[in-house]
Amino acid sequence: MSDLLSIYNELQSKKWVDLTHKINAESPHFPALPALKQEDLFTLKDGFHVQKFTVVGQYGTHIDAPIHFVEGGRWLDEIALKDLLLPLYVIDKSKEVSENPNFILSKQDILDFEAEHGKITEGAFVAFRSDWSKRWPDQDAMRNLDENGVQQSPGWSHEALEFLIHERHVKAVGHETFDTDAGIPAAEHGLVNEYYLLEQDIYQVEVLNQLDQVPAVGALISIAFPHWDKATGSPVRAVAILP
Repeated sequence: MSDLLSIYNELQSKKWVDLTHKINAESPHFPALPALKQEDLFTLKDGFHVQKFTVVGQYGTHIDAPIHFVEGGRWLDEIALKDLLLPLYVIDKSKEVSENPNFILSKQDILDFEAEHGKITEGAFVAFRSDWSKRWPDQDAMRNLDENGVQQSPGWSHEALEFLIHERHVKAVGHETFDTDAGIPAAEHGLVNEYYLLEQDIYQVEVLNQLDQVPAVGALISIAFPHWDKATGSPVRAVAILP
């Protein structure tokens, strides 16, 4: 038996978890962007069924390429194929977020995680579990605006991203919310951490789902999307393969 076939059989014996949300015209999304449109161009009465989908790249569970925010950054098709299958680390801060929706994940949180689970390996994908995905498919709950229209939602700190990118040399990060930045600082200063992350020439996956079904360490994440030409982002099918 070839090595690849042995690996295939091993992977098939594992549990696979879908990390993506199913999307349609009613799916929660950034309000400045249009909702997905789906229509039948032909039906089986015509002899074959063909549908037309109109959707922005940043919709549902999606990947952001560096060019999404950064002039001269890599397009989606410039991300190496091998960077779409990565070791997956899940930092669980769902309890903290349940007590404080404005929780910001810090460098110390990562160091505490490593003290318990071991050092994050170079080239990994690190996900911030907040259980925000359990608010799906409620648009108002996903945005969680206060009386002044400010989003109350968790996010990454600059120091945490800086540490992961430059000291742990991760390939990508992901989270369950619409944005990299927590809601309150984003309202005050803009999406500065999202810009910083993409400026470092790595990608991110936003609006992840079912991270509560994935262990802290030991899983793999596989990310797939159409082979768009010159795309800033795309809805994805992300899958975790558990140890």
